[in-house]
Amino acid sequence: QVQLVESGGGLVQSGGSLSLSCAASESIRRIYTMGWYRQTPEKQREFVAQMTSNGIAQYADSVKGRFIISGDRAKNTVYLHMNSLKPEDTAVYYCNVIGSGNYWGQGTQVTVSS
Repeated sequence: QVQLVESGGGLVQSGGSLSLSCAASESIRRIYTMGWYRQTPEKQREFVAQMTSNGIAQYADSVKGRFIISGDRAKNTVYLHMNSLKPEDTAVYYCNVIGSGNYWGQGTQVTVSS
């Protein structure tokens, strides 16, 4: 069974940067999108960014211009580079891959201090 393993979360000051990565435990035969979502105790899980199989990136308005999503199809890995972080970016970040299945990572905590 495919598992998505996330890494790169942590604590950073406001204005700082962090990069997340998410690697599939095995090759995923068919991928339509690779993306990131986030969730706080007060909110439902929300969309952050995704990249389609043909390389088109889409972002939530709240992160546009600050976050960059990229992927390495050969490594079945998706990255999220987060710049100019704000306290409101604090959340558990989940990666998601939709293709031959709908796969979710276990989540990684990102905390931005003011």
